[in-house]
Amino acid sequence: MAKTVKNNFTLAVGKPTWDDANMPINTSSINHIRLTVTDIERSRAFYEDLFAWPVAIEMPAGTLAPEQARFAFLYGGVIYNLGHTLLGLRPVSADSFDEDRTGLDHLSLDVASRAELDAAVELLDVRGISHGGIKDIGDGFILEFRDPDNIALELFAPKNPK
Repeated sequence: MAKTVKNNFTLAVGKPTWDDANMPINTSSINHIRLTVTDIERSRAFYEDLFAWPVAIEMPAGTLAPEQARFAFLYGGVIYNLGHTLLGLRPVSADSFDEDRTGLDHLSLDVASRAELDAAVELLDVRGISHGGIKDIGDGFILEFRDPDNIALELFAPKNPK
C-alpha cells in the first residue's frame, strides 16, 4: 500500500484524505485527570477532607481475587466524580512532583465566587495547609496550595460569576 507523509501524518491509500488529516480533533471537555501519588491513604485523606468529592470508582473492599482484574485500571487507586469530569489518584510514584519537569504544571479547579475562595482560605488555615493567599489575576482570583505530594493545586473564582 502506497504511503505519503504530510504534516507529520502518514496517510495510506484508501485511508483518510488530506482534508481529514488537517481537521482538528473535536473535544468538548476533559473526561478525567489522574494524578500519581506516593501514598494513596494520605492522598485520599487530603482530597476527601478538603473537597468531599463522591467516589465514582474504587475496588470494593472484600472483592474476590477472580474479580479483582476488573479493577486493574485503578492501579490500587480511586476515581472521584467532580461533576463534569473525573479525577483519579494512582499510587505508583516514588518520586516527588516538580512542575518544572515535563508533564503536569498544576491542576486548577473552579469555585463559584470570591466568597468561596475566602472560605477555602479558612479551611486550609484550619487544616494547617500553607497557601499563597488570594491573588487578583485580572479576570478572576486564584488561591494556590499543594497536596501531600507537592502537586500544585489552584482554586479559581471569576470576578463576575455567571
